[in-house]
Amino acid sequence: MDALIAKYRIWISRVIGAVFIALIVLTGSRLTGTLTGALLIFVGVLLVGLSMAGRLWCSLYIAGYKNQQLIRSGPYSMTRNPLYFFSFLGFTGIGMATQSLTIGIGTAALFLLFYPYVIRYEESFLRQEFGTEFDDYLRTTPRFWPKPGLLREPERWQVNPRSFRREVGDVLGFTLALALVILIGELHRSGAITPLALLP
Repeated sequence: MDALIAKYRIWISRVIGAVFIALIVLTGSRLTGTLTGALLIFVGVLLVGLSMAGRLWCSLYIAGYKNQQLIRSGPYSMTRNPLYFFSFLGFTGIGMATQSLTIGIGTAALFLLFYPYVIRYEESFLRQEFGTEFDDYLRTTPRFWPKPGLLREPERWQVNPRSFRREVGDVLGFTLALALVILIGELHRSGAITPLALLP
């Protein structure tokens, strides 16, 4: 199961993304125009910003090194899966930006249900590749939730520009998704799209 989900995770994510877009087009939020709705947009934009900054930070360390050496510095010293942690913040933020607690919480829950399979599969691969070094990393570093007190960074780090540039493109996807959510919300408010249902 872990291997199957990991293999098709990009396609699964695309299907989930298409369903998400259809859901926000067809539904509105009862909280639109309220203080709570405004706070949800604020939290959503903040989480997406943190997600993008965090993913870029991770990419500085891993771009060009993935599967070649076990990275244990920077964000990888606080958690073994910082890219997934920052992606979680981004997906949750996009959900919150819909101004619907139902969609925001649902997006976070879906991520937390789906990605443990991918993480377990990748851990088995890393154990095969790096053996006892990975076992030591596993014992000393949390799997998902970062522990800031463990942060260790080198004085210098060599970055692979081409690999990093590809990662920047992935990060910009969060900006596009956030902009799309805000645009659909505005189309609802203007009456250009009439939602079929209002969610809390």
